Amino acid sequence: MPQFFLNKRLIILLVSIIVLVALVGYSLSGKSKASWPEQFVKDVAGFGENIVSKPVGFIAGFFDGAQDLKNTYTENEHLKERLEELAQLESKVADLSKENAELKKSLDIEADLSDYDPINATVISRNPDNWNTQVQIDKGSVDGVKPNMAVRTPEGMIGKVTKTGAKSSTVKLLSSTDDRNRISAIVQGKSVAYGIINGYDAEQRLLEMKQLPVDQKFTKGEKVVTSGLGGIFPSDIFIGTIEKVETDKMGLSQTAFLKPGADLYDLNHVIVLKRTLEGDTSEGSGS
Repeated sequence: MPQFFLNKRLIILLVSIIVLVALVGYSLSGKSKASWPEQFVKDVAGFGENIVSKPVGFIAGFFDGAQDLKNTYTENEHLKERLEELAQLESKVADLSKENAELKKSLDIEADLSDYDPINATVISRNPDNWNTQVQIDKGSVDGVKPNMAVRTPEGMIGKVTKTGAKSSTVKLLSSTDDRNRISAIVQGKSVAYGIINGYDAEQRLLEMKQLPVDQKFTKGEKVVTSGLGGIFPSDIFIGTIEKVETDKMGLSQTAFLKPGADLYDLNHVIVLKRTLEGDTSEGSGS
């Protein structure tokens, strides 16, 4: 008897497999309308999926929402800290500006190297053949623009005016490879270091700051600004940050490679800087 029942179970299993294979084969035969066994199986499977998938989706959505809420809270706290820092910084800048104005007045100083009058302008043309060399702006001599005036965006310096017409001017960019394109600059690190912005690595899109002291250490991220000592540009105009430093071939000085503060590739609105304090015109005289 046990052997009979064992065989009986085996027979039932084989019959079930045959029926299942037959149903699958029938369903794959290209018939457009499902038979009632197929429809029954599909309905049962769909019902089971709904029972499982809805609670699982609800739980997953709950945890995702909780994580989003946590991220929003963290971001909000970070922004609050930054706003507090910004408010303190603005207050400090206002105090320093007031103190600076009072000191100038007491010393009878009318202007310093960082003072300038801004002239807003728009880039009106840019030749693809010399994309990294120069741009044309819509302000000229009738607007007070003169050769050798510095030009910047809110993010940093981009170059200087080389030619002026009545209603337009040509601006030579810092990314120009013209060896005569020189700008006196300062590294604002732990110790001040002076150098010359002269050269551009087009492949890495980095400015070259040459003639830095060979015995001084520089750190990535240190800021570089104009010195104002070249006699043309105002001082403290942000140029870029140090990416890396290399010793020159002769081992007598170092060259820093700078990431420009301004996007030299995409320029639309710029500011021409008319320096208040006049000086000699030795800076970038070759342009």
